[in-house]
This record gives sequence, structure tokens and C-alpha cells, in this order.
Amino acid sequence: MRNIVTKIITTPFGELLAGATSTAICLLEFTDTNRLEVQFEHLKKSFKRNITTGDSPLFKILQEQLTAYFEGELQNFDVPLETKGTDFQQQAWQALQEIPYGETRSYLEQAQAIDKPKAYRAVASANRNNKISILIPCHRVIAKDGGLAGYGGGLDRKAFLIALEKKYR
Repeated sequence: MRNIVTKIITTPFGELLAGATSTAICLLEFTDTNRLEVQFEHLKKSFKRNITTGDSPLFKILQEQLTAYFEGELQNFDVPLETKGTDFQQQAWQALQEIPYGETRSYLEQAQAIDKPKAYRAVASANRNNKISILIPCHRVIAKDGGLAGYGGGLDRKAFLIALEKKYR
């Protein structure tokens, strides 16, 4: 597949726009945010591909896994993912995936996990550039004081996802 194909995925949480290459999911973003256009530009530039509407066998797997997640039956996604970013972003996104289901970490703790304790603001920036919501769980990162901070999908969604995971943990 030469292009990145996209499709709306319906969840109990609302509509998400999924994007896939021929081998992996590369986008999962809320449809009602102002982030889609920026995400598309980043994807086109980093993958050097056009973005079109279409279908992929990966979308069926993604839909099944998201449904199971929202029903509290799945804690770890195994649909293949592909991210493009700087080495630092890749480290930050990997650290996100290592936060256990139902738990949270502060931006400082995430920075410490990648051995860059002074880079918590840069970690927050990397999280903001995460193009695969929920599966790369940036919603699990909170402020140092335990409050909710920063989430591209909105703080209400972040609170919902944290509560959902705590309920089924």
C-alpha cells in the first residue's frame, strides 16, 4: 500500500480516525479536535505518502481491540504500530507504552524513565505529538501534583480513560 489509508472507527467513546500503512496503524485521533490537519501534515512528511480514505485489514483488528478495551476486556493492544519521530520522541512514546494499564505517571516520572529527568517539558511536547491515541497511552500521564494536565482529546476524555482503566484494573 503506497498511501496511508484512513477510516472512521466508532467506539463507545465517540468517533476516532484511524490511519494505516500496509503493515501498521500510524494514526488514531479524535475526529472532533483541531489536531487532524496538523497530524496529516506530519504523517505525509514523515512517511512520504499521501493520505486517502480506504480500508485495511488492520482496521478490523483495531476495531475489535478498541471494543474489548472499552468493555474492560483488553488491557494491552497488540495491533502493529508504526511511529515516526525524533529519537527523543520515540523514547518518550516507548515509555508511555510501559506505563501499566490503570496506572498513571507524572511528566517528571516519564522523563526519569528515559533517563532525562530535566526534560519533563520536552516529554510533554513529545506526548502532544503522539499520533496514536489510546494505544500509545499518553492519557496515563498527569501533572506532578496528581491533577489532569494536557491531552489532545480534552481533559474530559483523559479523565474518562483513566477512570475506565482504574475500574477494570
